[in-house]
Amino acid sequence: MSEPIREKPLTKNFSPGEAPFDLKQYESGGGYQAVRKAMTEMAPEDVTGVVKEANLRGRGGAGFPTGMKWSFVPMGDRAPKRKYLVANADEMEPGTFKDRLLLEGDPHQFIEGMILAAYAIQADVAYIFLRWAYKKAEALLGKAIAEAYEAGYLGKNILGSGYNLELYLHTSAGRYICGEETALMNALEGKRPIPRTKPPFPQTSGLWGKPTIVQNVETLCNVPHIVANGADWYKSLSYSGNGGTKLFGASGKIKRPAIWELPLGTPMRELLEEHAGGMQDGLKFRGVLPGGASTDFLVEEHLDLPMDYEPVMEAGSRLGTGTMVILDDKTCPVGMIRNLELFFTRESCGFCTPCRDGIPWTHRLLDAIETGDGKPEDIDNLDFIINTITRMLGRTFCAFAPGAVEPLQSGLKYFRDDFEQHIGEKRCPYAS
Repeated sequence: MSEPIREKPLTKNFSPGEAPFDLKQYESGGGYQAVRKAMTEMAPEDVTGVVKEANLRGRGGAGFPTGMKWSFVPMGDRAPKRKYLVANADEMEPGTFKDRLLLEGDPHQFIEGMILAAYAIQADVAYIFLRWAYKKAEALLGKAIAEAYEAGYLGKNILGSGYNLELYLHTSAGRYICGEETALMNALEGKRPIPRTKPPFPQTSGLWGKPTIVQNVETLCNVPHIVANGADWYKSLSYSGNGGTKLFGASGKIKRPAIWELPLGTPMRELLEEHAGGMQDGLKFRGVLPGGASTDFLVEEHLDLPMDYEPVMEAGSRLGTGTMVILDDKTCPVGMIRNLELFFTRESCGFCTPCRDGIPWTHRLLDAIETGDGKPEDIDNLDFIINTITRMLGRTFCAFAPGAVEPLQSGLKYFRDDFEQHIGEKRCPYAS
């Protein structure tokens, strides 16, 4: 891997313990210059083109190429006149807290990214779908949006370009299923948040039947830097062909749980040992969910993997949100997985059978195993449920259920002895 340029565009304006930049401070550091450049020098398709060339992949978990996603939106005189951009700021993936950092640390950067993305697809209305619990972010975004309107970056005839954009802040009621973009759109429309049948896809028929792009907060925050500095610069920030830096995080019994902006492809071992400071005294590393709760465990043999989309997938997991949840040797993996399956049970919309019936079944079995009532055949039943649900990928309204069993299927792969010990001893061996 070639050594990347060590720049931190996403967090360069952060001042821990201080208020984020207001409009004048943001502009003094080059803020909104990308919007000015786009409005005066670039056609909408040019913005999409440079984002595509930069190899920006979605930072919300799926990792789909951002510019390609935008290119699916109908353009030209015959395209629908109303289009929508929606920012998914409903960050509810357990173990994930990177978008909150961006919203609270530099709200104008995020708003500039929204303006550029909306301009690229010629959306005239944009929504921020914000997690209900993010009260501080809500207040800071409200202030920044008002400043952007007053300065002419939002509203009618932005910077004299003839382009119009109205931006609305929507505080959600808070459900994990709203991470699925069509469920999010249903929620915005005032409906029950359940996924929609696809096709049609949101890029052609989304919010209120109009072309819509739903994009993650971190993804949008990258766009101003790409437009301002170019695709080659952006790609030079990464260890791989996938461009840019990434907000990596870690939680669990480590010495310094936090978020760091680092080159995409930074080795997992560097994140754990150098940036997170290693495990707390007296504890050993046992496993990690590399990208939030709905990813597969990786173990010691994987620590030298680059934290990038393809290497993590080849190892049997997903990069996801890039926020690691660390398992130590004194924490019960069965109890940890049981807790996650309870979360997924509660957060399922219940629209499809694998979620409605399969995920609660896994929790009941795990609860019995953890509390000493497990039977040997329970492990076989868990294997059966996992195999059934994973075969449903692509046959249900969304991928909630397959994602929900990822920590369970990998937990049985790497920690099966723990499950068997629970059943054999009829208790949790980790309990004091």
